[in-house]
Amino acid sequence: MSTTIMTPLPLEGGFPQSLQPFPLGDSDSLFLLRKSRSRGKHLLVASIASLAAMCLLAVIIFHGYVAWMLAFPFVAPLSSNPQAAIGLDYEDVVFPSKSGETTVSGWFIPAETDAGGAAASARTVVFSHGYGANREESWVPMYELSKLLHGLNYNILLFDYGYASKEYKAPATGGLEESQQLLAAVDYAKSRGAEDIVVWGFSMGAGTALQAALQTDEIDAMILDSLFIPSPEALFDNLNQFVSLPRFSLPLIESMIPLWTGTSFGSIPASEVISNVYDIPLFIIHGTNDVKASYKTAEAIAEEQGNMLSRSWIVQDGKHELLFQVHPSEYIQRTALFLSQVDQQLQSERI
Repeated sequence: MSTTIMTPLPLEGGFPQSLQPFPLGDSDSLFLLRKSRSRGKHLLVASIASLAAMCLLAVIIFHGYVAWMLAFPFVAPLSSNPQAAIGLDYEDVVFPSKSGETTVSGWFIPAETDAGGAAASARTVVFSHGYGANREESWVPMYELSKLLHGLNYNILLFDYGYASKEYKAPATGGLEESQQLLAAVDYAKSRGAEDIVVWGFSMGAGTALQAALQTDEIDAMILDSLFIPSPEALFDNLNQFVSLPRFSLPLIESMIPLWTGTSFGSIPASEVISNVYDIPLFIIHGTNDVKASYKTAEAIAEEQGNMLSRSWIVQDGKHELLFQVHPSEYIQRTALFLSQVDQQLQSERI
């Protein structure tokens, strides 16, 4: 029996040739380097694309939120009623809009009745409140004007536009559906015996009144305080007073408005409202320091009117919807005179 003795290979010289790593050639090293760089570039491109997508999504979400805020502005709830505020009896009323798409709710304050219970007046003032407010619109203020009109023997109808309603919420549409709600209010006043109807509008409610007047002959006169025509540019300028927006925001917001309202800015007949010559008397009241609506637009509309009773009162340094608060006596005198002259004209036309 023979024994074979295995002699260990010396390690001092490194690994045996058969166990040493396979040497890489220059072409192989270059291939791996390029592959590593390519993978890095792809990761960088993917990261940039992801970041761009996130930024785009954030821009879309932000402008969508702005569009939603325009469609559904915050409006404080009603805080009182005509009986509690000024001691006048009133009725809660509800009726469908002219379009049939929304529902309108409000207060009807009847004029005093005579001893026999017959209505003492066939004259009604319909108030058209401004954007972001409800039928109370305290800073105008509606209650004080209602008390004035009641003393002048008018019936009074105050109502909420859909965006201000808690029971019958609807989006703001820049006057498109609001004009239908106002037309329904006029029809309701007619159903309660009104022969003469004056619409008294404030801010966008005044602009809505002009839109409604394009569609009906049932309005006999209008008082328009701090007239605001909701064109895309006007809305954008007002937004910039709260948050600075770049110019590209306007088309983005315009494109998203229909998602919330079902209508577009392009459907608002702003140019027609401004250029139209209305047959009825208009009393346009505006302040030179109105930062929400230029008084020059109000002046331009007033200058085009042909009715002999139409007029304007441009209040020096007056601010948006704060004209009554600063000049209460003159405001009452001028509006009461206008109403008296309108009444005389209407009565003479019936003779």
